[in-house]
Amino acid sequence: MKESEIREAIASGKTQLGIELGSTKIKAVLIDATFSPVASGSHDWKSTYENGSWTYSLEEVWSGLQDCYRNLAEDVRRQYGVPLTTVGCIGFSAMMHGYLPFDQAGELLTPFRTWQNTSTAQAAAELSELFQFNIPQRWSIAHLEQAILNGEEHVSRLSFLTTLAGYVHWQLTGQKVLGIGDASGMFPIDSDVDDYDARKLEQYARRNADRGYGWTLRDILPKVLLAGDSAGCLTEAGARALDPTGILRPGIPVCPPEGDAGTGMAATNSVAKRTGNVSAGTSVFSMVVLEKALSAYYPEIDMVTTPAGAPVAMVHCNNCTNDMNAWVGMLGELAAAMGASGGADALYPLLYRKALEGEPDCGGVLLYNYLAGEPITGVETGHPLLLRSADSRFTLANFCRASLYATLATLKVGMDILVQEHVALDCLMGHGGLFRQECVGAKFLAAATNTPVQTMKTAAVGGPYGMALLASYAADRRAGETLESFLQNRVFHDAVVHTTQPVAEDVAAFSAYLCRFKEGLAVEKAAAVLK
Repeated sequence: MKESEIREAIASGKTQLGIELGSTKIKAVLIDATFSPVASGSHDWKSTYENGSWTYSLEEVWSGLQDCYRNLAEDVRRQYGVPLTTVGCIGFSAMMHGYLPFDQAGELLTPFRTWQNTSTAQAAAELSELFQFNIPQRWSIAHLEQAILNGEEHVSRLSFLTTLAGYVHWQLTGQKVLGIGDASGMFPIDSDVDDYDARKLEQYARRNADRGYGWTLRDILPKVLLAGDSAGCLTEAGARALDPTGILRPGIPVCPPEGDAGTGMAATNSVAKRTGNVSAGTSVFSMVVLEKALSAYYPEIDMVTTPAGAPVAMVHCNNCTNDMNAWVGMLGELAAAMGASGGADALYPLLYRKALEGEPDCGGVLLYNYLAGEPITGVETGHPLLLRSADSRFTLANFCRASLYATLATLKVGMDILVQEHVALDCLMGHGGLFRQECVGAKFLAAATNTPVQTMKTAAVGGPYGMALLASYAADRRAGETLESFLQNRVFHDAVVHTTQPVAEDVAAFSAYLCRFKEGLAVEKAAAVLK
């Protein structure tokens, strides 16, 4: 669209807005009728470790959302010279899972417990055995059950349990609802009926019967919605909460809130069977849409859904680029001390380019990027480590390659299970920060999974772009049009896609690296004694 057309679309509310609360940034993306990003805004934030739990305060949620939206509105005014008063539809997404329990008065009963926490092992194991279905530690039901097992007093006063995206949506619209993809990270979903699994709800009710609580899971969980469903409108108070200046008008339709896994699938056109995507940022996870159910349940595989309710095998790893970010920060200090300029913006491309020069086996250098625990590899408490033997080749190139290998190693452990299950996968679509630098991230992911990896120009935009697409689907859905058809035929029909094929030498090298990575896990686990 021409600039004048975009300006008119903004003024007349013919744009769609997606906002995602990620682990390190809150991002907003505004798209036009051609589904192209026309403006953006962001806000940096990070979790804090308080009283044994990773958390964000609700005050940070709202100040961050307001700053992100303010930056978006300023970008609109700077580029097009018009105020952002309305949009066609808004969608909110956020990091999945976690624990946000509220009482009858709407007061938070405990600080937000994020997906990073690995303190629910007992509950996750017992519920997995009860349901014969993998319940990861970060799922909301695991957090709730662990709070019960711990004897936490607040559980008796519980009235509503939701995710971060569900909370934001509730506050802005008054609706206690959740998109099915995000809901599938709270409690198991039955894709035949697109709702919580009734049999498992009953199993949990029997488990909970003698505990004396005045609620059932059905009472306290959000209502499940599919992509495209009506999910309320921005209230007067909601508009002010997002935009305290009063310029943004209330009454804007808001689509079902989703988790970052679902928005990643939308952003990469990965909602059809035999498709998959890998989202790589603070955490890394793969999503593979299944043709048939797995033969068994695995602790390494989460069964979730697309935003339209189709079953998905998810491999979720708590750690990805955070440790790399710390290394870049330290190297940036060194560069600044030597008088160099450019900072992180210059260092990241350098790190990626040097990684391509590294030896296939990283010269014997091993990195563990575990800032948090990693259930897939049995690591309860994370400690970032760099290991090398006396005869290793500790060069900058090998260090950089090992840093990137580390972001994908744990993912590979889980993905290998899908290989054993003979899950058909035509390609993986990569998105998120790891794929921002040319095709380096795609090259290493192709080597790790022995699968073609595709990237698009929106690879680094990721979640908020996917959320904007879901908002567009809700606002402009045609009669009988599925989400799969909408994305394939209207959004991505002429998208420029770059495909990176796996190279046999790289595949063999990563496989050898992974063997050493697994052997070295004993050192990582032993580091748990460090406080």
